[in-house]
Amino acid sequence: MRPRLRLSYGQKLFLLATVPLLVSVAVISTLVASQSRQLADREIAALESKLIEAKREELKNYLSIARTAFVNIYGRAAPDDERAKLEVTRILAAMLYGQDGYFFVFDYDGTNLVAPRQTRLIGRDWAGLRDVDGVPITDELIRIARSGGGYHEFRWPKPSTGETAPMIAYVNGLQDWRWVVGTGIFVDEIRASVAAARAEVEARIRTTTYLILAITIVALLTVFATGIALNIRERRLADAKLKDLTERIIDTQEEERGRVARELHDGISQILVSVRYALDLAQRRLAKGDDRAGESLAKGTEALSGAITEVRRISRDLRPGVLDDLGLGPAIKALADDFSTRTGIATEFETVVFRGRLDEEARIALYRVAQEALTNVERHADATAVSIQLRGRRTGAYMRIADDGAGIDRRADRASAGLGLRNMTERIEQLDGTLRISSSEQGTVVEALVPLSHMLRPGRRTNGTNGKDTT
Repeated sequence: MRPRLRLSYGQKLFLLATVPLLVSVAVISTLVASQSRQLADREIAALESKLIEAKREELKNYLSIARTAFVNIYGRAAPDDERAKLEVTRILAAMLYGQDGYFFVFDYDGTNLVAPRQTRLIGRDWAGLRDVDGVPITDELIRIARSGGGYHEFRWPKPSTGETAPMIAYVNGLQDWRWVVGTGIFVDEIRASVAAARAEVEARIRTTTYLILAITIVALLTVFATGIALNIRERRLADAKLKDLTERIIDTQEEERGRVARELHDGISQILVSVRYALDLAQRRLAKGDDRAGESLAKGTEALSGAITEVRRISRDLRPGVLDDLGLGPAIKALADDFSTRTGIATEFETVVFRGRLDEEARIALYRVAQEALTNVERHADATAVSIQLRGRRTGAYMRIADDGAGIDRRADRASAGLGLRNMTERIEQLDGTLRISSSEQGTVVEALVPLSHMLRPGRRTNGTNGKDTT
């Protein structure tokens, strides 16, 4: 079997803080990148469309200017006026613009008539010409011119560089001469600008992602440092509490030992001394034949009975046998009766038999709370009456101890009487229960609640109960 991985409190806190953070950062980064790309794509597509549309309008304007230059010659010439045709070709060949702009002319049979920047094309039949992607050029230009004019996109060598680039051409037809007159603009610069814009968007997305990651790393380091600080602080507090608890346990043990020693010395020791004196006196009287020897033996026997009773009382205070034999209810009833007899304070005890049975830890804890509460009443409360209630609730076992004394002096409680109250609180907290102490000039109320988790299942027995109700 592989050993199970056990995480410390600090590690659990760190995971609890970092895992949601990492998941959130990943989701946010993905959403930011996705939304940014979608928005950029839309904007770049709109920009590209506007730029190309502007180029198209520009081509129409160029062709309109060219037509203006030769419209009078074309309007007065006959279909077979070669002289007019030659003059028009010269006019168009001379009209150059930009680095690569020019006008071209094809006849409807596919023969090139004007190509000032690519003179190698002039006079040759280019019917069926296609670009590197297989897009028809000459035939499509002729078809568009026959149908009234329009645009056509294809790839064509740039005159300035000789490299093939995307081109948009606009053509019109001179129907009387069966000519295709047109011009074109290379849009590779537009595509380059669009690609540069996309690259810039990607760079910004990467920068944003890096910033998010940097912020995440700083946050993780902050959480890690905070977790370490909290862990160190919790360990220091735990060490301090452990040290304080150890000191209190030692003080409690010493106090209990001192109490038992005082009771043994003041009670049993003196009784046993009196028994010894009575037996010695009886022995001397028997030796002298004195008839009062039996009286001395009777006094010794009576004193020995008192010693036995005192031993039982001390034993009961340390660990009452009735708690194991009869349960919590009878044990607290006996404690209340003994308290009332010893102090003269009227003590009322009320209980309701539980449906379930308390486990040993709960019984001992509630008994010690009652014992400590009655001790505080005897020593500090100056009360005349005490009421004890013990019953079961839906939430667990409930005990209430109330007195009509002077209440708890909070300054004295914190200075001297706090040990007993802390012991009561810690006993109940160890059982995941609650202890509430309320005090006023009318008296003090101690309420203890032990949860249902400390109820035994039906049929289960605890040591010494012999199957009897442990409530």
